[in-house]
Amino acid sequence: MTTPTPQRGSLVFLIPIVLIVSLLVLAFAWIGGWFGGKGVTPQAMANTAEASGSPQPGFRRAHSKGICIVGTFEPTPAAAQLSTARVFAQASTPVLGRFSNPGNDPHAPDNKAAVRGMALQLKTDDGQEWRVAMNSFPFFASSTPEGFQAMNLARLPDPASGKPDPEKMKAVLAQHPEIANFIAWSKSAPTPDSLANTRFNGVNAFRLVDGQGRERAVRWSMRPYTPFVAADPERLKNAGRDFLAEDLDRRLAEGPLKWDMVMQFAAPGDPIEDPSKPWPDTRPETRVGTLTLMRAQAQAGGPCFDLNFDPLILPKGIVATDDPVLHARSAVYSESFNRREREISRGQARIGSAQ
Repeated sequence: MTTPTPQRGSLVFLIPIVLIVSLLVLAFAWIGGWFGGKGVTPQAMANTAEASGSPQPGFRRAHSKGICIVGTFEPTPAAAQLSTARVFAQASTPVLGRFSNPGNDPHAPDNKAAVRGMALQLKTDDGQEWRVAMNSFPFFASSTPEGFQAMNLARLPDPASGKPDPEKMKAVLAQHPEIANFIAWSKSAPTPDSLANTRFNGVNAFRLVDGQGRERAVRWSMRPYTPFVAADPERLKNAGRDFLAEDLDRRLAEGPLKWDMVMQFAAPGDPIEDPSKPWPDTRPETRVGTLTLMRAQAQAGGPCFDLNFDPLILPKGIVATDDPVLHARSAVYSESFNRREREISRGQARIGSAQ
């Protein structure tokens, strides 16, 4: 039997056109940040961050207040057995990084910063880069970008009262109950009195790939050599606007500050793609290196100001998981970076000397 030749006007001729149009729609959806996001885009998330305070052209949409830091990373012998990443094989790697406070105000007082961030760029001698973005909280607020966006929207002031509407937050918690765990942690966790004694956690999971191609799911953290001291609430109330930077300068004048990088390994059944669920402390851990910080400077005019610490910039030997929060972070960082670049090119940025 011969296959009949399609006649003019047959729908068969439309199939290639439909396929091409569909692929273009999917491509634009992916570029726009809609793909797989249930309508939550990087643009919408950046808009919400902007709405949380007064406009700050030229600055990051979140964690706007920061301090540039410079140092080195030295791996342990065990590190090279876990991953083929060059950073774990060469003797030492230069580090450019940034400490940060939450919020979109680059001049906010430090005593309002219950959460702190550490971001790092490690560039090895073969030209590869590893960018790391960590925070002082032990787990993320939500298991999905949608939950995080809903929480941030509920925190925005109601135009009528000037304060967040508690009923909106109740609705968010009903739909995303895991956020209650983060709120409870934020109300009870003691605040370190210094950046030097703060532990920073990478709450998203990644996979280390060794020389035999074996993969291990890990979460990493930076654990300070400086002993933890909780900030006194009364002293914190009266602390200066930039007391964290001033304390950091004082400590660095006395000598370098150090953190150990520790890898925590997942066990079967541990949530790999849900950063809102911490793994038990009983999971195996390995120290893979030491971060040594030697110098800090204001971010205004500093080398970290224009650097996008995209957590998906990874070297060979470290690969991302499918954690949707991780991929959303990368997309929002990019959106924030592009907005800042446009504002600076238009001369809109107000980059003061006090950061």
